[in-house]
Amino acid sequence: MIFAEPVIRPGGDRFVLVQFGDDAAIELNFLALGLKAALTADRTTGVVDTNPSYNSLIVEYDPDLISHDDLLVELRKLCNALGQVDTLVLESRLAYLPTMYLDPWTKEAIESYCEKVKPREFDPDFVVRLNGLKDRRQLVRVHSGTEHWVISVCSLPGLPLLRPLDPRSLLTSPKYDPPRLWTPPNAICTGGMSTSVHTLRVPGGYNLIGRTPVPMWEATQRMPIFKDSVVLLRAADRVKFVPVDLDEYLDVEARVKEGTYQFNVTEYQRFSVGAYRAWAAKQDPLARF
Repeated sequence: MIFAEPVIRPGGDRFVLVQFGDDAAIELNFLALGLKAALTADRTTGVVDTNPSYNSLIVEYDPDLISHDDLLVELRKLCNALGQVDTLVLESRLAYLPTMYLDPWTKEAIESYCEKVKPREFDPDFVVRLNGLKDRRQLVRVHSGTEHWVISVCSLPGLPLLRPLDPRSLLTSPKYDPPRLWTPPNAICTGGMSTSVHTLRVPGGYNLIGRTPVPMWEATQRMPIFKDSVVLLRAADRVKFVPVDLDEYLDVEARVKEGTYQFNVTEYQRFSVGAYRAWAAKQDPLARF
């Protein structure tokens, strides 16, 4: 539900939380990203950084440059200027990520969990069953059949949290209980209503369905794509997962290591929330690919 007016609360001595609603509707993230863009365009004095989530935006500020009360005045002014969610047009890059679904590396992590923690259904089969899909092949078609919206980059370095834009591609599943002991870097995972790309070999709870050879971050900024930022994706980007086989996966991985891989990221696009919502409303979420 979208609040009649955003709720603004302190988030610490240097942070303010602006909340647009109380659920995970993607429209709330559009509003958070609209405010983020407005703050950038306004160059509001004292604002240091912003970070969006599903229904909110955290704003970091320098209290030596702007007081808490003055910041609230500026935030309310910008929120009022946003208008209705359907009027928003957001800058949105499109990134294509080669993805090997049902890969051997995530399979190894699942088998390790079953051996060392407790038995569980193979993750892709678990997601297939819970979502009423026919088989693993349909899982790949459904997941790769849409663009995924980057809600936020959070949790781990460069980790994108994504939602499918096509309602026919929405997959839901609970997380592991307890979590896995380890996750392959760049694993494609699903949990709740979201997809993430798990960027480090650390514990995790989302269900594993594939892996990409493309890095989500590079601390050394060795490759040109990372020249301006150590992370590949940012909120409001869109991601298209492109199925590849093992040979192509290994070829991309080798080119990434050599530094010769050409990242496929389209820079010039804009995303009309109103046009998207009108299109999405016409789709039957039960009509799977």
